Amino acid sequence: MDDQARAGSIPDPGMVAEPATRVGGDPADLAAALPLTEDEAAYVAAARAPNTLRGYRSDWAEFSSWCARHRLEPLPAEAATISGYLTELARAGAKVGTMSRRLSAIRFAHQLRDLPDPTAGARVVAVWEGIRRTHGAPPDQAEPLMPPELFDVLAACPTTKTWKTPGRPPESDLAGLRDRALLLVGFFAALRRSELASVTVEQLTEHPNGLVLALPRSKTNQYGDAAELVVLPRAGHPERCPVTTLRAWCAAAAITDGPLLRPVSKGNRALARRLHPESINDLIQTAITRAGLEATGYSAHSLRAGFVTYAHLRGASDRAIAHQTRHRSLATVGTYVRIHEAWADNAATQLGL
Repeated sequence: MDDQARAGSIPDPGMVAEPATRVGGDPADLAAALPLTEDEAAYVAAARAPNTLRGYRSDWAEFSSWCARHRLEPLPAEAATISGYLTELARAGAKVGTMSRRLSAIRFAHQLRDLPDPTAGARVVAVWEGIRRTHGAPPDQAEPLMPPELFDVLAACPTTKTWKTPGRPPESDLAGLRDRALLLVGFFAALRRSELASVTVEQLTEHPNGLVLALPRSKTNQYGDAAELVVLPRAGHPERCPVTTLRAWCAAAAITDGPLLRPVSKGNRALARRLHPESINDLIQTAITRAGLEATGYSAHSLRAGFVTYAHLRGASDRAIAHQTRHRSLATVGTYVRIHEAWADNAATQLGL
């Protein structure tokens, strides 16, 4: 095993590949898997979403390090190596979802080098099925952020920026305007974190009822065969209207094209770049804390979960909800509302005790 594979390091994706036997085991280093041209390497890298590649890179580095500590080969990996790795993870309390992702990274690394899938053998499959039955648990779900708590969070967003500098007059607080737009667009459009970060002005189209947002790609449309359409309807209350709030943010920040949701500088200026997906979690948790609520359990996904849950409580059908969320399975929509639905028409609430 070479030094790169032992360390789980990441070679330069643009390098000209050496023979596969001399290449490190990083599955995200697609160009190193085969002798590719620069253009070919770029297209191969585009075959997986950036977040997926980052996850593979991290998982493969962890697996490679584990193999190095135990003096085992990560590539090609023996079935006993993988089953032993899974067993150690399970005993250490790793979640089933985490272990599943590690298996995907291992499988991907071998596929890139035209090696047999070491996770498909009877030994690994049997151990994995036993781990899932023993340690399986429902995945952690984000707490839904929906009215009335959503209204409290919106109301707590700052509106005016004051300065200690003598003579500088108060201004509209751009971060507060941005946070209001982020919360309302994320809720009404039921967007994922990556989608919120990547929305551009050019993807918005005017409609008599509000705005239509065309998403060229998403988790469920990775090849961009046709844009997915979601709507931002006008709301009766201006302070709760995604269209009004979004226009107020764009006007104050002088945004006419490019990224829609942007970082705001300490000098109260919108920067010419999009928000990082990771920062959206922080912004939402900060906004929740600012409203005097406990932010534990909330994340960027809370807006999407809040839309599904609130729409269901308001009587929307699963099919109508999926039309906006773009879920391909109606069963997936149901996972968002089970806790709230458990109280509906339940005899336990009618005992009179």
